[in-house]
Amino acid sequence: MSSQQIASHRENAEVYTGDAVCKQKSLELLEKINMPKGLLPLEDLIEVGHNEATGFVWLKQKKSKTHVFRAIGRSVWYDTEVTAFVEDRRMKRLTGVKSKEILIWVTISDISIQDPASGKLPSVPLLDSPELFLSRRLRRRIEL
Repeated sequence: MSSQQIASHRENAEVYTGDAVCKQKSLELLEKINMPKGLLPLEDLIEVGHNEATGFVWLKQKKSKTHVFRAIGRSVWYDTEVTAFVEDRRMKRLTGVKSKEILIWVTISDISIQDPASGKLPSVPLLDSPELFLSRRLRRRIEL
């Protein structure tokens, strides 16, 4: 699915290849949309693309990666292809990112930030109580 989305948004997109350039462009993108620079700690990037007209962004890395955000004690898994539609302080329709909530991996589909100066993101853990299992969002502040 991600590859099909990338193909459909590739026309008129800025596309960069090579690890060093891709890391630089991914950091520039996060800065441009007012998101924390540590949000996408990807390694061995192959390609980064951004279609400004549609807001679509993709990042390809050689292999999937699990990163532990020590400040919040949370593991986040990044697939070989990460895609999203971006706008100021928001990444929506995100694919290729999962967070470990207790014992299961939960897909993260939307990330937004209220106050860029704080460097904090509201997390969206989906486990609130057994009665509300996967049915309601519990928002709490996390620091990356």
